[in-house]
Amino acid sequence: MSFKLFDKLSQNFIELLDDKDDYNVIIEVKNNKFFTTHSNVLKCRSPYFCKELKNIIPNEDNIKTITKPNISDEIFDFILKYIYGGVVNLERVETGFIFDLMMAAAEFELGELTKKLENLLIETKSSWLKSHFSLIYRSIFHGNKFKALEKFCNDIVAKYPSLIFDANDFSSLQESALISLLNRDDLQLEEVIIWEYVIKWGIAQSSTLPVDLKEWTNENFTTLKITLQQCLPLIRYFHIPGIDVLKKIKPYKKILDEQLWDDLTRYFMAKDQPLESIILPPRTILVQELPTQAKEQEKPTKPFSTQELPTQTKELLKPSTPFSTIITYEHVAEISSWIDRKSSTYSLQNIPYEFQLILKGSINGFAPQTFWNACHGHSGTVVIIKVKGTDEILGGYNPLAWIAFPGGSWGATNDSFIFSLKNGNVQNSILSRVKIREHAILNVLFYNQKWHGPHFGYNLYMYSPSSDFTLDINNFNVCNNTHDHYEKPIRTTEDNFSIVDYEVFKIIKKTGIYWTIIFCGDITLNFVISLSDSIVEILTCSKKKTETNLVCVRKTKRVLTTLRAESLGAETPKTFKTYNHHGMEEYNIQPFQFIVVME
Repeated sequence: MSFKLFDKLSQNFIELLDDKDDYNVIIEVKNNKFFTTHSNVLKCRSPYFCKELKNIIPNEDNIKTITKPNISDEIFDFILKYIYGGVVNLERVETGFIFDLMMAAAEFELGELTKKLENLLIETKSSWLKSHFSLIYRSIFHGNKFKALEKFCNDIVAKYPSLIFDANDFSSLQESALISLLNRDDLQLEEVIIWEYVIKWGIAQSSTLPVDLKEWTNENFTTLKITLQQCLPLIRYFHIPGIDVLKKIKPYKKILDEQLWDDLTRYFMAKDQPLESIILPPRTILVQELPTQAKEQEKPTKPFSTQELPTQTKELLKPSTPFSTIITYEHVAEISSWIDRKSSTYSLQNIPYEFQLILKGSINGFAPQTFWNACHGHSGTVVIIKVKGTDEILGGYNPLAWIAFPGGSWGATNDSFIFSLKNGNVQNSILSRVKIREHAILNVLFYNQKWHGPHFGYNLYMYSPSSDFTLDINNFNVCNNTHDHYEKPIRTTEDNFSIVDYEVFKIIKKTGIYWTIIFCGDITLNFVISLSDSIVEILTCSKKKTETNLVCVRKTKRVLTTLRAESLGAETPKTFKTYNHHGMEEYNIQPFQFIVVME
């Protein structure tokens, strides 16, 4: 049997700190504060002090002095109590103090304390770490001592790289920090953008390099190559588009190994040929999944009556001002049917969605960045594009949210689709559903949003090198089936196109309880009514006055069979506000009460 009586031992050792007779080491810290200590204790507990004391010559009294002007007396008091007694009392201390204590513990090579404080910060103080991210990130890459914090921070930077790469002091980033990011397979930046940042960082490390690349000598390229020797092997060269290799990498080919450049050239000329260079895997693009609740979206109720409304009633349902200058309500009904995967098209009075306009090019502007600014965070959207010079109307439906910042992610869903709508000389609409769900929607990188608009995979997307969708006479908007992300082509040509206008609608499921009421000998209309106990109160009514009729009501799959209409008496007709699918009308009608007879 053995006993471990550490409490008293710890207390006694801490009491040594107050012993002013037998000390042989003086440690001077910030603000000329002094601590008297014992070399044997320091050497046993700290590798740093063990090495440091060996190199210090004692004075005539056999006292050695160590100066640490970067350490505060409060921090060092905690350090000494840990060294002597293994005690660290963090009650009533601020998080910033814990971080500074961790940094000091690492400097004195107190591994146990360093790791304990590091884990404490990650597990209980993550919000503080995030709010002081820049300070943390630029402090932890000294000496490879904070592996857990490095991973914590790099997990954030990999997802939101602009935090570091677009920071004003990016060029002062430690090489070890940059290397740790380049090693990440999940760094959410296009590889050519990573290359540009690496070149920017490398050039900033030497003040002798000319600003104009045309003035560079072989010696300048050699300087940059040496500076980036640890970074260059981590670039995924073979996953950079050929046009970017030509424009971005070729000007700096002198900093690459000759074999790598030869292999790159060969790769883009004949991809099936064997290569000698190591080909790193492509970086992983984070996929945004559609939430389960949205996947299982409730389907709209089928009305009791399917008969068509008379022409005059259809006209009544349409609002006075057009909701779109590109599509019609017939198109809305068709798109709504596709969203709900209906085999037949909804009738105009049964459209279950409202198309809420959130962006119109001719009003809000045609800059690609405008799309991302307006649509960021909006889920369930339809993009409508009017092609210039033809009757074509193209578009796509995205059930996911558009993500503008930081971008660079694929949205995975089985419910997106692209389409061409019947219009003028275009005799039939074409629907093409997503085929490769992982490549359904592309949220382009923030850096590229000044040129790229909405992307439905690579089968339909808007692109403008002049940052105005209407100014590109060379027709840069793309619609083809080259990448096979969607089932089939929606155009008879794969030529790029220009646009006249485009609109983006947010699709909103209509609220309220929609019923179908059939009046004998009257017009069939959908009504919104409220059910309270056994009374159905009419909130809307047809234009024609009806005094007594049998009425049949249906909500979802349950039928409230027969209603008995009873007149409330010969009162003065009241004005009722009638809310239908598309607007509001006011009619003078006689009030009625309906008694519900349940099945």
